[in-house]
Amino acid sequence: MSIHISSVVITLLISHKLQGVSRPDPRDPAEHPVPASPDDARAVPPAADDDAAAGPARRGRVPEPIKVLIAAAFVIALGYGIVAPVLPQFAASFGVGVAAASAVISAFALCRLVFAPASGAVVNKLGERPTYLIGLIVVALSSAATAFAQTYWQLLIFRGLGGIGSTMFTVSAMGLIVRLAPPTMRGRVSGYYATAFLLGGILGPVLGGLLAGLGMHAPFLIYAGALLVAVLVVYVRLKDETIGAKRAGRAQPPMRVREALDAGAYRAALASSFSTGWTAMGVRVALVPLLAVQVVGEGPAVAGLALALFAVGNAAALTVTGRLTDRVGRKPLVLTGLLVCGLATIGVGLSTSVVMFAVLSLLSGVGSGTLNPGQQAAVADVIGPDRAGGKVLSRYQMCADAGQIAGPVLAGALADAAGFGWAFGISGALMLLAAIAWLPVRDTLPPESRTHGPAPRRK
Repeated sequence: MSIHISSVVITLLISHKLQGVSRPDPRDPAEHPVPASPDDARAVPPAADDDAAAGPARRGRVPEPIKVLIAAAFVIALGYGIVAPVLPQFAASFGVGVAAASAVISAFALCRLVFAPASGAVVNKLGERPTYLIGLIVVALSSAATAFAQTYWQLLIFRGLGGIGSTMFTVSAMGLIVRLAPPTMRGRVSGYYATAFLLGGILGPVLGGLLAGLGMHAPFLIYAGALLVAVLVVYVRLKDETIGAKRAGRAQPPMRVREALDAGAYRAALASSFSTGWTAMGVRVALVPLLAVQVVGEGPAVAGLALALFAVGNAAALTVTGRLTDRVGRKPLVLTGLLVCGLATIGVGLSTSVVMFAVLSLLSGVGSGTLNPGQQAAVADVIGPDRAGGKVLSRYQMCADAGQIAGPVLAGALADAAGFGWAFGISGALMLLAAIAWLPVRDTLPPESRTHGPAPRRK
């Protein structure tokens, strides 16, 4: 019960803190609709009578429903971070080998990938809020069932089912952000959302370590409780009529994936999403600890330092690049992030000292944090607030999941065959190839929304 109360308090504190994170902006997004991009002739501009977000947008404030989503994201990531360090040990307790224990982790990601297309269809059918709540409940039940697994196969199945719920709330959360964030603050909102997940992911393992004395079953029950807290907050604080599939009495036509693929920004975002999943999410976690021991010549402490520095660089970049994305454009920040992360990743594979290893890990995190807000904002620009984009968003998420699954396996095989330099070199090269894909793309941020200075305050 104390954990549940703490989660509620944290959620409320974050929601309160977000009341002051945005600077008032006199520009009214309703008066500056997003023009159809030359890359996407089917783009639909936002309606001027969007009462759900028009009020906050006029004052340059993050809409209240998005603050709730950001606070919920923190609670979700916190719970996941509590579970992550325990899961492999729990699987090994059933007497299986390393490969089988690792398969429990892969099962979650694989179910996310396989169910992603169906989750997009569910979002288009039911609306974002119901899908979000159902997804959280599925993951909560999966986590609780995992705690009581009696065999390895039960553990594998229960954990895999959680991946289905995970992709449901992930895709629907992206859909909510697309619908509720005005074009002039989509990058900022994406940055806040990613930061909430990042902070929860950092604090979760720390809290999990403090709870280690409770046994291996307790973290899964705590995670389930944290998810139910998020369900309660979202159910109470978000109003269905402001975010459902029908707004202002208008049915929202779903955007087909083929339509989105007509936009160069969406095609480029798919490429960068895959390369980010491969490099920043997959290879980083799987191979950096091994590289620290076998090449740099240090133990787990240095590997932990490298992962922590990546997170620090990521968080530091997100605090700045979200706003920059809304001022100077999506494309410049995405290109910068891909180049920095790609070159730093190549350098990590060539590291021969702890200092070089640490600095390049930090730069990799900076690059990742620089590109993500612009990448997600560009996808949101392509969809627009008046289209149901469940399937389009699910394909975007699938690319990241596919990269995260394939990266550790293929890069690991390459490291065995040719060395870590080649494994990290190819991974960094994927980021550079994604940057090339962005070069011919027209920026999706409306020209009238760009400014190189801080927005003046309304008197």
